[in-house]
Amino acid sequence: MADISIEVNGVKFPNPFVIGSGPPSTNSKTIIKAFNNGWGGVSAKTVSLTETPVINVAPRYGKLKTPSGEIIGFENIELISDRTLEVWLDEFKAIKDAHPDKVLISSIMEKYNKDSWQELVGRIAETGVDMFELNLSCPHGHPEEGMGAAMGQNPDMVKEVTGWVVEVTDLPIWAKMTPDILDISEPAQAAMDGGASGVAAINTIPSILNIDLETLAPMPTVEGHSTPGGYSYYAVKPIALRMVSQIGRDVPDAEISGIGGVISSREAIEFILMGSSTVQVCTGVMLQGYEMVEEMCEGLSNFMEKHGFKTVREFVGHSLQYLTTHHDLADKRLAKKEGALGVNRDNNWTGDIKKETDELVSK
Repeated sequence: MADISIEVNGVKFPNPFVIGSGPPSTNSKTIIKAFNNGWGGVSAKTVSLTETPVINVAPRYGKLKTPSGEIIGFENIELISDRTLEVWLDEFKAIKDAHPDKVLISSIMEKYNKDSWQELVGRIAETGVDMFELNLSCPHGHPEEGMGAAMGQNPDMVKEVTGWVVEVTDLPIWAKMTPDILDISEPAQAAMDGGASGVAAINTIPSILNIDLETLAPMPTVEGHSTPGGYSYYAVKPIALRMVSQIGRDVPDAEISGIGGVISSREAIEFILMGSSTVQVCTGVMLQGYEMVEEMCEGLSNFMEKHGFKTVREFVGHSLQYLTTHHDLADKRLAKKEGALGVNRDNNWTGDIKKETDELVSK
């Protein structure tokens, strides 16, 4: 088996696969189970100071299915951890005692207040966690209070909050990016300017998943009502890959932890090729179980052996070199064969739409 370990920000990951912050990392039992199953790292469910109110509702999940029943998308209206910081402090210590060689990342969120962020970081750092992830991107609930994505959409605030955290810890810091923004490279660069070691991207996408055609209410429905939630799973992968590639090209000094739509080793490898040095999975684990990491490690090893890569670091961002502008694509095609674009003219479409569409699909 190939060497699938990687060092990121001075931290050695046994493999680049990390449980994303959420239900699969909601307490010490789930985190230890993840490590026992072979995950290289875990970003624990986001915590805040105990006085920050967190009230979850149920039901809080929804699934988007094709007509044949295949799940392609998932929505949640879940908030950060509703457990006290004091409980988490004890559990962080217990987790590191049980798995000292695995990477434990503390995901944190607070209101726009320097003292709150610094108190939270200082107390957690004493437990032995390996890294911090700043949740500046939660798309629902918390932005109503000026937290989460409300911060992540403001590059100046991203830089300032990151700087507050940097002041009180020497541990590596990743800032988690919201996709609900025009240019994700701006807050990513702001985080780096504030002293971050890297970024995690992307968090879930604000969405309304389904409408119940009997009750006419959006879903998930709580007491007859709903609210937009965070969209994830396989269908978001193309959007996530594009945003990760944008950070990879525009903020080359940032280590990227790629997130969004990973269901197997194939998608994880794609994120690495687009610039991610680690890859996070949350919804995939919720729907497939922690055991999915076994195929991911095996698939990554097989890919590396097939292409002759000795280390994961060798192909981080390898495919970024093939991204260019549309005008450049046309120039390259014309340079290869005169008149090559003529067959694609709009006048040539006859109405056999399915066949003609398929002829223009990349094979």
